[in-house]
Formats: sequence, C-alpha cells, structure tokens
Amino acid sequence: MGKDQDPSSDEIQREIRKQQKFSMAGAISRAGSGLMKGESPVSQQEQAITFLTQWIDQHTSDPSGALKSILRRQVRDNDLLVGRHLQKPGKALVEMIRNILASDYAIQEFVRQVDVRWGELHQERPLFQRAGQTPDPADEYTFESVHQDLVLLLEKLQEEV
Repeated sequence: MGKDQDPSSDEIQREIRKQQKFSMAGAISRAGSGLMKGESPVSQQEQAITFLTQWIDQHTSDPSGALKSILRRQVRDNDLLVGRHLQKPGKALVEMIRNILASDYAIQEFVRQVDVRWGELHQERPLFQRAGQTPDPADEYTFESVHQDLVLLLEKLQEEV
C-alpha cells in the first residue's frame, strides 16, 4: 500500500483479497517486480552448466564435433557434480575428465559414446575400436586420440582453475 492511498481504498483491497482463492500466480503478481530483486532469473546451476559448455566449445579441438557433444552432455547430466562446484565450475569438469581417464573401461565407454555420436552426426556407421585391437586408420576417435585430447583439456583447465 502506498502512502498516497486513503484507508478506505486499503480496506476495499483487503475485502477483495479475502474473497479470492489463493493462487501462486496471484501472490507473485502482488509481489511485483521486487520479488527477484538482486537475483538473476537464471539459476547458479544453469549458469555453471552454460559456462562449462561454452568453455568446452572454445577449448576443444574437435572438427567433427562428436567429442564436444558428449562432453557437453556429460556436463548437463551431472547435476550433482556441477552443483558441488558452483563457485568454480571448472573444477566439476576437471573431476569429470579425471573420472574418464581413471580407468581403461571408463575411457573405452566414453570413446564408444563419442563414436555413436559421430555416427549420428554423419549418418554413417561408426568405427568402433575394440580393446586390444589396433584402431581402423580412418577412425577419428580412438582410445589413444581421445585420451590425448582429454589430457590436453585437463591441462588447459588446471591452468584456469
């Protein structure tokens, strides 16, 4: 209520509100523009995810785009991990990459996902490398090449974090 309003106007507004059913939309509209004063309409979680996906796009050398796509997907799918590092989101990506590099199985599964994505993007059958076999010379994403790409990304991240 403003200072310029007379008491009878306030009484009328109270009477109207008594007769209305409560709704969240009504409460928000009565709160007006001051409801989110000082806050971004975009959550910190979304800001961190956006920061990380943009960082991946800017710092990953990946002409086909499949590796970037899977890294971005992993960022979006790891809400809890990103949520633990809202103040320094780069640390979440460091942890994700370290988890991938931590075991042969994890890197092989990651490369399989990248190969599948490559096939989707190019509408071709992907070239899957099998453990213990030499990769096809035409395979853009081998265990070794993706491992090297992730190590380089990790080094860039650690310089910035």
